[in-house]
Amino acid sequence: MRMVDLIEKKRDGHELSTEEIRFIVSGYTNGEIADYQMSSFLMAVFFQDMSERERADLTMAMAESGDQIDLSAIEGIKVDKHSTGGVGDTTTLVLGPLVAACGVPVAKMSGRGLGHTGGTIDKLEAIDGFHVELSTENFIRQVNEHKLAVIGQSGNLTPADKKMYSLRDVTATVNSIPLIASSIMSKKIAAGADAIVLDVKTGEGAFMKTEEDAKKLAHAMVGIGNATGRKTMAIISDMSQPLGFAIGNALEVKEAIETLQGKGPEDLTELCLVLGSQMVVVGGKAKTLEEARAMLEGVIKDGSALEAFRQLIEDQGGNPAVVDDLSLLPQAKFVTELPAKQDGYISYMEADEIGTAAMVLGAGRATKDSVIDLSVGLVLHKKVGDFVKKGEALATIYSNTQDLAECQEMLYNSIEYSNEPVEAIQLVSALITD
Repeated sequence: MRMVDLIEKKRDGHELSTEEIRFIVSGYTNGEIADYQMSSFLMAVFFQDMSERERADLTMAMAESGDQIDLSAIEGIKVDKHSTGGVGDTTTLVLGPLVAACGVPVAKMSGRGLGHTGGTIDKLEAIDGFHVELSTENFIRQVNEHKLAVIGQSGNLTPADKKMYSLRDVTATVNSIPLIASSIMSKKIAAGADAIVLDVKTGEGAFMKTEEDAKKLAHAMVGIGNATGRKTMAIISDMSQPLGFAIGNALEVKEAIETLQGKGPEDLTELCLVLGSQMVVVGGKAKTLEEARAMLEGVIKDGSALEAFRQLIEDQGGNPAVVDDLSLLPQAKFVTELPAKQDGYISYMEADEIGTAAMVLGAGRATKDSVIDLSVGLVLHKKVGDFVKKGEALATIYSNTQDLAECQEMLYNSIEYSNEPVEAIQLVSALITD
């Protein structure tokens, strides 16, 4: 088998066999296939696409290129959730306890943030003492006992994906549906999930800017999941404006706790109920999405979802008192309101720019070596469709510096107004099950 022949085969639009795809992935991971040949192959895929079977084979070959987490010792159907990312995306902090309280085991491996997108691990580390390093034995024991654990990702999970993504980044082949889908799903499968729920974002603050592209990606990932024996469902959700109101690690933990108390932002609450309903269904605890939603609403109302979060914190070395006393979270020195410069209905909010404004305060990483300030960030007071009066607070800035000129300018530039009423944005536009 020669790589040049396989490049030519895919270039000409033919299907590759399972053995050929495994040869490519293992050869590149082991250094037997050169970067320039892999670049040619990736470009061929970019233009010629892949069949559903090829996508599943590519995903499994990538998943099997490194460590694979064996969660078979955990009782029940292990359900994982993946979001394609965004600004103020606090869903994992809410969903984990919410779904665990319904009896579905959530054995979650999460990452750190880069740029303006916050990482779940960074957010949890805003809780004093919380640690994300657990032995496999303790990880499994914790999920069996309390249905929920969240740890950092393994260093050798899907090394093929890491090598291929680095190459895609410099060869203009990032925006390829089969390559994006296999990259995401390989990590979920290697992490040991039995079932997967996907939150595919669309809009200005998302990787997929149009709903059409988001649906293509969602269908591709659901197809891969089901073809590889993992029951998979997806939703398409809006990320043209930040989710919820808080952007910043400690601020998002506070918002997550308030959401578990039933006092969170309407959009964050709704998204968690929609995603959570799918997780409860694929986790085998409800037959319909309607039944699952009623269960989720019940565990918020009776306090058991909040108790599941308290238990998670205690299990992983954090101070559970933070659930009752939010002042125990890291606090910024300065709190500054951003006043509106005019009257009007908010017609547009550029999520990326708002996320970057939080990043310049220290809430995110400009580079992977940047140190995050867990206490800083933004809390929005208005969303698209809301009316605002001149001088009214658009947002509150939490900072450890009084030099806010850059942050304020970015925030003002990210918001547009209309003299006429504007419809609120539809949060969830599609549910995808195949």
